[in-house]
Amino acid sequence: PGDKPSETGEVQRKEVCRWPCRCPPVPACTPGVSLVKDGCGCCKVCAKQAGEPCNEADVCDPHKGLYCDYSEDEPRYETGVCAYLVAVGCELNGVYYANGQTFQPNPLYKCLCVSGTIGCTPAFTPRLAGSPCARVTGRKKPQQSICGLGQHKQLQSTNYRLMSAYRSLPLVLKKKCLIQATPWTPCSRTCGIGISSRVTNDNRKCEMKTEKRLCFIQPCLTNMLKKIKIPMGKTCQPTFQLPTAEKLVFSGCSTTQRYKLTFCGVCLDKRCCIPNKSKMITVQFECPNEGFFRWKMMWITSCVCQRICSAPGDIFSELKLL
Repeated sequence: PGDKPSETGEVQRKEVCRWPCRCPPVPACTPGVSLVKDGCGCCKVCAKQAGEPCNEADVCDPHKGLYCDYSEDEPRYETGVCAYLVAVGCELNGVYYANGQTFQPNPLYKCLCVSGTIGCTPAFTPRLAGSPCARVTGRKKPQQSICGLGQHKQLQSTNYRLMSAYRSLPLVLKKKCLIQATPWTPCSRTCGIGISSRVTNDNRKCEMKTEKRLCFIQPCLTNMLKKIKIPMGKTCQPTFQLPTAEKLVFSGCSTTQRYKLTFCGVCLDKRCCIPNKSKMITVQFECPNEGFFRWKMMWITSCVCQRICSAPGDIFSELKLL
């Protein structure tokens, strides 16, 4: 028997793997649970979560920094419990979360902190919009749908196609590559030089990659309202410029040229001004005794003042419920 000592005094562990592999159908894991290959290297299984029992075959979720702790099953070390590895926590909007902690920073999403990285899943299942496949009364089966299976699949695929993660309108075909891109993220700083990013395949290999650029929404002035003139009878000044062209400073390096940038303005009410139209330029920085480097930068041409204001660093600031 597996739990009795052998003649040498050693405890024999029960074998949990069997070869050749015989796998059941691939399971459908709940949102947030990884679908992984079992410890035998055979079948796809739903990974065990924190506090659940585990063994050589039933592996703990590796994407959440979990491992199988066998310390309580001495001397067999056959069955353990999934536990978190010691790792750093996460910070979001000034709030610190411990590694492995679940939290809900937004009503629409539940999140988990794993080794400094935040992962989120929807807190509810979205309801499908009204379908043109109306249900008609008066048939043999009450409330029977007039759509066939093919039409249902077509409607479903159309729904998902409209929700594409990487889309850029209008779509452009460049050297057999359909250019796609996510919107640029808000600037990481409300004043001074920050960074915004996007995911795009606009490169030689047509691969989805993260692209970054510098952004400069407003200078860090002590009292913005006193230095920007708001027209008589208005509550906002969408854009403004500094009196003279200046060099930009980034990471201790300054640009080789002087620029007279257009900045987004301010409002007397609770509205905020954000870039509306912009173009991309390349700026060159010169570092003392370290040479030169170049960065792409957003050049603002116009701004719009609105009541929907995003907070830099808040991954949910631009989230809207459709």
